[in-house]
This record gives sequence, C-alpha cells and structure tokens, in this order.
Amino acid sequence: MSDSVDARQVNAKEGSNVTDAGIDQTDAKPHSDVFQYNMNYPSLGQCIVINNKNFQRNTGLGVRNGTDEDAKNVFQAFSNLGFKTKIYNDQTVSQMRNLLTKVSKEDHSKSAMFACVLLSHGEDDRIFGTDDCIELKELFALFRGDRCRSLVGKPKLFFIQACRGTGLDDGIECDSVGGEEAQRIPIEADFLYVYSTVPGYYSWRNNANGSWFISSLCEMLSKYGKQLEIMQIMTRVNHKVALDFKSSCNDPRMTNKKQIPCIMSMLTKEVCFPK
Repeated sequence: MSDSVDARQVNAKEGSNVTDAGIDQTDAKPHSDVFQYNMNYPSLGQCIVINNKNFQRNTGLGVRNGTDEDAKNVFQAFSNLGFKTKIYNDQTVSQMRNLLTKVSKEDHSKSAMFACVLLSHGEDDRIFGTDDCIELKELFALFRGDRCRSLVGKPKLFFIQACRGTGLDDGIECDSVGGEEAQRIPIEADFLYVYSTVPGYYSWRNNANGSWFISSLCEMLSKYGKQLEIMQIMTRVNHKVALDFKSSCNDPRMTNKKQIPCIMSMLTKEVCFPK
C-alpha cells in the first residue's frame, strides 16, 4: 500500500504516491437552544458527494486510487447521522456546477441543514472536475443566503478532500501536551468549510485505504456524531490526522511527511446532530 497526493502531479522520480445579536450574555446559558441550530425538521437534509477518480488525459491528472473507499465511508457515516446521501462519480466541471446549482434551487424548507463532500484533485483554491478545474468559491456561492433562501439560517457544511498546493510538511518533534426574532444575517453566514489540508500543501491519500482526512472524518463522525458538537468533532479529526499518519512512498523525499486539516467556520451556532 502506498500514499498519494491529490494534486495535478508529482514528478515520477519523487514517489508513487495529494455578538452583538441582542442576547444578554450574562443570563444566557452556555448550552441554551439560542446557541444551537434547530434540528426539529422532518429531514436532517441532503449530503451530496462528488467522487472524482478518473480524469481526462489532457488534464495531466492521475487516477485517484483509494477514493472509492472514501466515498463508501462517507456514504455510511453521513447516512448513519440521518442525511439523505447521494454519490456522483467522475463529474466534469459542467456537471459539478449544474448538479450543485440544481440542488441549491431545490426547496430545503423541511431540512435542518445541507452537506457536501468533494473528493478530487485540487490546487490553490480550485478543485478539478474530470476535464478541468473550477474555483471552489463558485460552488460555495450557490448556497449563499441571497441565492438559496430555504437554507438561510441553517448550517451548510462542506468537506473538501483535495490538494491546495505542493508544499510538504516535515513535521516537528514536540513534548506531550495535555425561538428568536427575525434578524438580518450576513449572506456568507452559517457555512462550515473543512479542508483536508492547509493552503499551499499536498493532501495525502492512501491508494488502498483512502485519504487520511476522509477516513478520520468518518471515524470521528461515527464515534462522536451524536455526542459532541461539530467543532469538537472536527478538532478530533485534526488530532487524528496530525498524529496518526505519516506518508510512505518509494522516494525518501516524499516519505515521513505530515498533514493537518483546516477548519474555516462561519457558523453562528453549534451544530448538534439529533440523537
């Protein structure tokens, strides 16, 4: 078994393996419903999974072996939480855009939230379809408050398994360490973006077992999804990826590398999945 990075390419010689909210802060209870998103809806919501494995020759992108394991794990973990999960394989840029545009125009009024998992090659702030790349912000923007009214005030969760550059993290040794009134809200509010790696770095994927990030995400969601708030869960994902993995490749220059996911939150409340 070997590890790969979710980027355009790795040189052949380098390896086989990418409040002011009107709330009285003094009297508010830490776990009061005012700080939690409402989950009292007929449906938890949709989880759309785009799983890109095979790419057109002109892109210069290799086959993402192991990604089907990621897709399988995502389907099981998110379905067990209560999401209506659908997987779309090998999508072109046009298909990705059209799919998410269609979903964003659907009526989500009976859903508590929306989730999307993107599995593909990437670089910088772009992600690849099977034929070309597209800026992630174009896809995210489809679900903004001014464009997807039925998800206003509800969490919109995006999980992105893709490279964000070609940087390698060598790691470093360390010691052990121990019911509200209507309001105007920002159109960019209530989003959570969790990237498999920080800007500028490769994202690692095992060719047999799937990516470090997605396997960790699914494990933590399965263990703690109905016990902990989502930011606590994501911190545990970071912990697992950071400490439990290191790359293993044919070329020593690509071996023993580390990775840390990146959490970008515009959530305004806590996300606690229904038990």
